[in-house]
Amino acid sequence: MIKYVIKSLAYSAVLFVNLAAMGQTSNWKAEWIGLPHAPADTNVWTAYHKVYQLKKIPKTAYAKIATDSKYWLWINGRLAVFEGQLKRGPNPRDTYFDEVDLAPYLVKGKNTIAVLTWYWGRDGFNHKNSGKSALLFEAALGNEILQSDTTWKALRHPAFGHSGPPRPNYRLPEFNIHFDARHDLPHWQLGEAGNGMWLSVMSYGIPPVGPWNHLEKRPIPLWKDAGLVTYENKRDLPAESTGDTIIAKLPKNISITPYLKIDAPGGLKIDIRTDNYKGGSEYNVRTEYITKEGVQEFETFGYMNGHEVRYAIPEGVKILELKYRETRYNTEKVGVFNTDDSFYNVLWKKSYNTLNVNLRDAIQDPDRERAQWWGDAVILLGEMLYACDGNSHLAIQKAIRNLVDWQKPDGVLYSPVPAGSWDRELPAQMLASVGKYGFWNYFRYTADTAMMHYVYPAVKRYLNLWEFGDDGLLVHRPGGWDWLDWGDDIDAPLIENAWYYMALEAATQMAELTGHQADIAGYQEAMESIKLNYNRLFWNGSSYKSPANHGVIDDRGNGLAVIAGLADRTKYDAIKKVLENEFHASPYMEKYILESFFIMGDAEGGLARMKKRYSNMVESPLTTLWEGWGIGSAGYGGGSYNHGWSGGPLTLMHQYVAGIAPDRPGFETFTICPQLGILKEVHCITPTVKGNITVDIKRTDRGITLSVIIPPDSRARVGIPRIAPELSNITCNGKTAVAHEEDHDYYYFEVGPGKWSFALF
Repeated sequence: MIKYVIKSLAYSAVLFVNLAAMGQTSNWKAEWIGLPHAPADTNVWTAYHKVYQLKKIPKTAYAKIATDSKYWLWINGRLAVFEGQLKRGPNPRDTYFDEVDLAPYLVKGKNTIAVLTWYWGRDGFNHKNSGKSALLFEAALGNEILQSDTTWKALRHPAFGHSGPPRPNYRLPEFNIHFDARHDLPHWQLGEAGNGMWLSVMSYGIPPVGPWNHLEKRPIPLWKDAGLVTYENKRDLPAESTGDTIIAKLPKNISITPYLKIDAPGGLKIDIRTDNYKGGSEYNVRTEYITKEGVQEFETFGYMNGHEVRYAIPEGVKILELKYRETRYNTEKVGVFNTDDSFYNVLWKKSYNTLNVNLRDAIQDPDRERAQWWGDAVILLGEMLYACDGNSHLAIQKAIRNLVDWQKPDGVLYSPVPAGSWDRELPAQMLASVGKYGFWNYFRYTADTAMMHYVYPAVKRYLNLWEFGDDGLLVHRPGGWDWLDWGDDIDAPLIENAWYYMALEAATQMAELTGHQADIAGYQEAMESIKLNYNRLFWNGSSYKSPANHGVIDDRGNGLAVIAGLADRTKYDAIKKVLENEFHASPYMEKYILESFFIMGDAEGGLARMKKRYSNMVESPLTTLWEGWGIGSAGYGGGSYNHGWSGGPLTLMHQYVAGIAPDRPGFETFTICPQLGILKEVHCITPTVKGNITVDIKRTDRGITLSVIIPPDSRARVGIPRIAPELSNITCNGKTAVAHEEDHDYYYFEVGPGKWSFALF
């Protein structure tokens, strides 16, 4: 066995404590409070109430709030937080808390604080159950402190209960919502619940205390709440139900909570779900509402997603209002991409729509799993960096820290995390996560050096788990789930060695950045071994194919060989022929195959394959992209129509078609080298940590114009495409200009902040 030399990391208890302590808040005064329940209790809804006399309204009044699993907060009867709390946890033991400014809701004198908590009581692919329902509340009100203690009152909300079957699939910790309005307490938020219903709470202690342990401040914003709005087809919705299911149209696929206001007799059951109730071929979440007598209104608190809401309302019920509330991750679209071919414009838009519903407690799909698979997160990471404002970086940071902070004592990394019912390693996804397209890609775009210091020890420990064989290549590591991609004809040695090579490349750069120079020689030795033997054993003169592969040539492995830098330019023409004829990858790996075309300088080929592969998704009336090339039984893994990994083309359009990519980390310097293929016009805006970059390109038979806006404190190397040999005259801002450098593909200019307009004719 060949073992490359990387010094092992001493994973001391001190280091573990230091990492775990990041983001924690100590010196709590509040107590965890609650009503006792049996350990096996699940789906518990608890209402908390406190009256507080305030002498003076402070300018700010920040409250720290925590529970397991979700909460809703009212101040003086006004809704202040809709669905607070992140799913547990920042690591396998601890719990997040929210910070909320209460000042806009407070009044002088009597203030009523009301909190509704929803305790799931079970693990999921995205949640670690603490085992106990409770509330923690501490607010700094000027010089006064309002804190949860045994003076608070609580009750089990009697209207909530368990739905009948079918119930959400085993991956989800959430339950269906069952609400019987006959047992509702309509004014409980103001303390009006009836004699004897409010009970004294029990104190479970001051943090840090089990089972919630240390508390870490929520690292991402509270949800963007659009409030209650009407459906797209409001005018077509009936005033009285005929008994047929009412289809209420949403503007696109979004995450929502449905609302109704009706006049009905008591005891009727109304079912509320979306068209995506069985998205990914598994049951997700729905709502059962039992009517009371008379006029009533209800909003279900468990979020759903889809293109339409389906209300099954019994015949004769008068429908006064049907509305919905969109809640989403609080980031805004900044990126723009438009070109003269509408196909790519629609694909960009659907990629972004998919990204929008794939952000919540984690980077996750919104339906059957709601789980942070890191292979998906790697691709979504690139999309966020090119399309969203800086709040999206917080979701990336959380995802990175989750992966590192859930690392097993033996060094294994696994996802999805946070998780209570999953702990299996997907080795190839972990290599993608810690490598060139994962952690290091985040650093290239943000220059977040502190994060690289934080993750490097975990990256090093994980890479040390892999071994080399006598052939100088990796020994296959099956992990907990030996998964490389959906689809057939997977050439595992090609894919695995390429991912490890890119992880080593990133580790080398991390080691240099973080002052671990002694590790670099071992990484480089391993990279040299892979590159030499990969080409010696896998290249057959016309393609990469491992001796173990007795099937067809794998497009995935050949594409990865290019983006990893294992294939040199002499092999490009042969590889392009492979990629023009082999189509085995799922949308997950397709992103990397498409990227290889641009790296090989064949934008026309990359755009053509993109159009071939994504035509069904672009032509579909659905507004998001799918897990596979089909939906349901025609797709992979359940056939969800919400899968962020399919949005990789968004990144490629910015990075290669518009040509915008960082040179030095954080866009201190960057390149703008467009690869237009057959496209004639491109308008692109890319957000960066320095500011927005704008690129406008127009090409005609007479030449090309390229206008760019460079943000402050950065410099760009702009490449003017050499579109025809006879075109060589260049102007910059209307004056004759001479390129600083040129090659076969571009005339290059170095420019600083401001607007620059180039013309080649």
